[in-house]
Amino acid sequence: MKIIRRSAERGHFNHGWLDTYHTFSFADYYDPQWLGFRSLRVINDDLIMPGMGFGTHPHRDMEIISYVLSGALQHRDSMGNGRVIRAGEFQYMAAGTGVQHSEFNPAPDEATRLLQIWIRPDQHGVAPRYAEKSLAGAPVGKLHLVASKTGREHSMAIHQDADLWYARLEGGQLVSHPLAANRHAWLHVAEGEVTVNGTKLTGGDALGVSAEPSLRIAATGPAQILLFDLH
Repeated sequence: MKIIRRSAERGHFNHGWLDTYHTFSFADYYDPQWLGFRSLRVINDDLIMPGMGFGTHPHRDMEIISYVLSGALQHRDSMGNGRVIRAGEFQYMAAGTGVQHSEFNPAPDEATRLLQIWIRPDQHGVAPRYAEKSLAGAPVGKLHLVASKTGREHSMAIHQDADLWYARLEGGQLVSHPLAANRHAWLHVAEGEVTVNGTKLTGGDALGVSAEPSLRIAATGPAQILLFDLH
């Protein structure tokens, strides 16, 4: 089974300081057909204008992962973390019992583009925690494990039976990912153009897959992809 989510069909809001696309229902965008996929709840494609950002606000009982595609993101939170996250870097927060944080673009003249991802946790009321992982210099043409339930292969450990994989591909490169029985995959194209099991996808498009043995991802040019392997 395949579910295709085209970029142009996503929820879109331009707030001036923020130009954002929502793959799934979020905030003022609601579509009962797109409430998430398995434990994956949010993928927001955000473009934050120079010097702007999200002021301090609370979260709880959600696994939050951000990936910076370009520019930089100044992060501060109530756990005492404060750092500038740059292109090619992932950031993770388990909101758990409650955390407050802010995210700003510190640059005076360059917009910041990031993907904000929410995954529902498999337990509520956990202690908040924070982690980072840089794949800015990771080899191209290969899937890299970013996050997993157990933190295997030096990935960030999260509170859900979900694996997040990342790949940067050049034109003509192919990667494959086996999908175990009773597992489901969501592939989001962050940039570029790929073909997945015969389906052509461009930047912002996504594909949900169930009951297939594997995913074959071929790039027709430079591309970045996120692949979620979900229970």
